Parts: sequence; C-alpha cells; structure tokens
Amino acid sequence: MDLAFERRGSGAPLILIHGIGHHWQGWLPVLDRLAAARTVIALDLPGFGASPGLPDGVPYTAESLADAVESFCARLGVREPHVAGNSLGGYIALELASRGVVSSATALSPAGFWSRPELLYCQAVLRALRATARSLPADRLARTAESRYLRTVSAGVLVARPGRLDPAALTAATEALARSAGFDETLESFTGLMPPAPPKSPVTIAWGEHDRLLLRRQAVRAARWSGQRVKLLKGCGHVPMSDDPELVAEVILRG
Repeated sequence: MDLAFERRGSGAPLILIHGIGHHWQGWLPVLDRLAAARTVIALDLPGFGASPGLPDGVPYTAESLADAVESFCARLGVREPHVAGNSLGGYIALELASRGVVSSATALSPAGFWSRPELLYCQAVLRALRATARSLPADRLARTAESRYLRTVSAGVLVARPGRLDPAALTAATEALARSAGFDETLESFTGLMPPAPPKSPVTIAWGEHDRLLLRRQAVRAARWSGQRVKLLKGCGHVPMSDDPELVAEVILRG
C-alpha cells in the first residue's frame, strides 16, 4: 500500500507503528534517537494520519492492518526489518513476529491481552476521546493544548506526564484522532481480538507503569504469551514516547 511515512537515519531498518487514532508524528520524541542507530521508517496506518484507507471490501482489523504494513515493506524493498509499535501498533508488531517476517518486534503496551471488562473499558474510553476530539472547535483545542491543567485533563489517560506534551503535538494528535477514517471500524474489531499465534521472531514487550488505558496487569498475560518477563517502563503511561523518550528509545534499540 502507498502509505504516508517519515524516513530518517541509516543502518538496519526499523519500522515504527502507531496506535489507533494516532499518526506517525507520535514517534517524534524518540525519532532522532532511534535514527542515530537505525534507518527509521515511521508510518501512518491505512485510514489514519495522512494515509489512504484500506481498499473497498477489506475490513479494518489488526490482521488486515498488519497485511498492509507487510505489503508496504515489500513495496519499499525492506526485508525482515525490526519493528516497534505502541498499543494497536504493538499488537501489529507482535503479529508480524508471529508470521516470522521481521527480525525482531518491540511492543509497547500492546492491545489484545485484555479481559472482557478491560476491553469494554478500553473501547469506552477511546470512544469518549474520539467524540471529544471531533467536537472541539479549533480555538478551544488551542486553549486546551496551551493550558497545563487542561492538557492533564484531556491527555492524562494516555500519558503519565501531560505537562511534557508539546502543545502543537497535542493539537496535531487530537486533529488526527478526529479525522481517522479507520477508527470506528478498527475499534469495533477489537471485540474479537485475541493474542497472535506464538512468535517466530524475537520479541520484547514493555508496559507503562502508569498505563491508564490498558492497565499494567495485562502485562502478566503478555508475559505468559511471550514466555518471558515484560519490561516495566517506569514513570510512563500508555503512550510512553513523550513521558521518557530516552528510556523508550533504549528499550527499542536493545530489542
């Protein structure tokens, strides 16, 4: 697929995959750190950010989005890259590891390891965030992004340290959430989402200590699935890149 992406750096290829409703710019806090050691390609999933939607008749599921990422890599001539993803992107990274088409996969608070009540909670929170993003006029969004208190109220469920968010980045992320054509169908598909098949490539899973969307007890199930201990991202929330860029970059590069 012809996806929107940003490429930086040199070295072994590393594909970065964002979460539902987000865009590649969510990786900006860690992008240059990663690009110092890798050829980094941060992409917009189909129906998110600046990427076109999936072809007619192709449902929005984690598996079909993983197909799109795999096709995108083939189109670029990138064979067996390293991949890292957050939330939905983390699940996709693990799915690609299950297919054995990547050299390694790092998943930050990946989706799919929830109980039924935790899934319903996640879907409810994401629907509320989406509704708020779509209802905010531009002037009110700008005031929210500039106010430290309002940033905490609006983004506290996703990041542990909202005060560290760049106002322009928060504004752009909110606008991306509001415009995400693939959001609703992808979110509905979460209902049937189960952990991928056992991985054929090495995997690293890390969980935000203060993840308020996918609660960190889900890391225990992810550890059982992967057969290894899950790393804890201290001081980080569900989207950890802005909470501690140095730590996140270190975990990805070591993975």
